[in-house]
Amino acid sequence: MPRKHPKITALAGGVGASKLLLGLYAEMNPRDLTVVVNTGDDITLHGLKISPDLDIVTYTLAGIIDPKKGWGFRGETFHALKRLIIYGRENWFNLGDRDLATHIHRTALLGEGKSLAEVAESIRLALGVKSRILPMANEAVPTIIDSNEGPLHFQEYLVKRRAEPIVRGIRFQGVESVKPAPGVLESIREADRILICPSNPLISIGPILAVPGIREALRDRRKDVIAVCPIVGGKSLKGPSDKMLAQLGHDSSATGVAKLYADFTAIYAIDPQDKSQSTAISALGLRPVVLPTVMKTLTHKRRLARALLSP
Repeated sequence: MPRKHPKITALAGGVGASKLLLGLYAEMNPRDLTVVVNTGDDITLHGLKISPDLDIVTYTLAGIIDPKKGWGFRGETFHALKRLIIYGRENWFNLGDRDLATHIHRTALLGEGKSLAEVAESIRLALGVKSRILPMANEAVPTIIDSNEGPLHFQEYLVKRRAEPIVRGIRFQGVESVKPAPGVLESIREADRILICPSNPLISIGPILAVPGIREALRDRRKDVIAVCPIVGGKSLKGPSDKMLAQLGHDSSATGVAKLYADFTAIYAIDPQDKSQSTAISALGLRPVVLPTVMKTLTHKRRLARALLSP
């Protein structure tokens, strides 16, 4: 039986965040966990509305994620995608057969006038997830990478071009005119503790922070905000975080990420490999906490979750 723990709100991207979220889901009452998810990665392909980070988080907590890939269904097949190739459709974005059912369902509900938050709720309930999962906003806020090859949707940069273009800037298109999805600000205000998951600070956490009102709400709760650094030993745990930070003039280090979070974060979890940066992090006004943040197994995930849930 899960022990009693504080009410938690977590800000999350996709694969990196889902590891910690799975640990939290196992170590606390999952009904006391609310996850606010990045939707800057969302894209429309083949006429379907795809929300990669929402799906990764939901599939992970539902226990159906492909553990090797970190996305999609376990044991997935790709017959529909192969047939789309025959018809001359683009195939750079892998869409599995069962995954397509999620996107068809989402697209149909959005077409009926449902909001993205309502769709996320429908999917998580259907898959038996007990925690609340909220998109950062109901409106589309595509992340655009300004690169040496011109502007690219984030999925084009990451998946189609395999993060090869040089990043010159990042934009969250239209973010200034959107509002946090219903429940997002309330979840931050009402949580006992707010966690910033070990996701890319620029394109996973960055879009959430850019939604008007969210960063301010975190600042108001700063003493209760704990961020887990996604950079260990100067390298990203998942994806191109280190490369993107460097190309945009940031330090690819625990301290470099701390500078991006210092205005709204009080406690900062870093891996033992980066213990030597504790003094520099403290100078930024954050309290560094040294914890093993590399999560290769469920035991690792649960161990980090327990540490973050401790009084």
